[in-house]
Amino acid sequence: MLVKAFLTRKDNLLMVVPCMFNPKELSVEKSNHFAEINIPGLGSSIFQFVRGGARTLTMDLFFDTYELGTDVRVFTDRITGWDISGLTGNFPSPFGGLMDIDPALHAPPVCLFVWGAYVFPCIIERATKKFTMFLSTGIPVRATLSVTLREYVEPELLAKGTPLSSPDRTKRWIIKQGDSLWLIAAEEYGDPTKWRAIADANQIDNPRLLEIGKEIVIPPLE
Repeated sequence: MLVKAFLTRKDNLLMVVPCMFNPKELSVEKSNHFAEINIPGLGSSIFQFVRGGARTLTMDLFFDTYELGTDVRVFTDRITGWDISGLTGNFPSPFGGLMDIDPALHAPPVCLFVWGAYVFPCIIERATKKFTMFLSTGIPVRATLSVTLREYVEPELLAKGTPLSSPDRTKRWIIKQGDSLWLIAAEEYGDPTKWRAIADANQIDNPRLLEIGKEIVIPPLE
């Protein structure tokens, strides 16, 4: 028997929202963002890495309470927030839905999607409910919930990530055929727009005219 997947609050593992049926598939998306820099004299643009995008996990969750004869929203609203006030009686939750704003955080809570050994810390970014079966009374008893979960990484872990770096001491560079200050700055500083620091350090008035074989210095960025 397959282990049931579930969603829970990271700060309150007692609030478990089990999946009635495991998702058939998961889609994980990751993106990077680049800035396009146009350099005079070059045949194409230079792309500089700006930042990485958080991973997103999308899936469809299926809920069915037809045999129970109860409102399926009792289950779906544990994720999206309670939306059954129009029915006879109330179904209050001591925790609220996982997408509800937490008064203490002033934001939705950080959640965990857990399926066996797979754990995905996340914020529930988007959820779309589609009701596909109703009782004669109009109560929905079958629903599909399409959810998008955006990866959440603790700020202190992000701070320990790969740092941006520049030379911590003066370096030297021998000009060769095809070199330009923009390309040198891109390689040494990770930013071709920092070419002026090299020009100033070497008293280069015209960055387009570089003497092949000449040694220049690459100053540290302050």
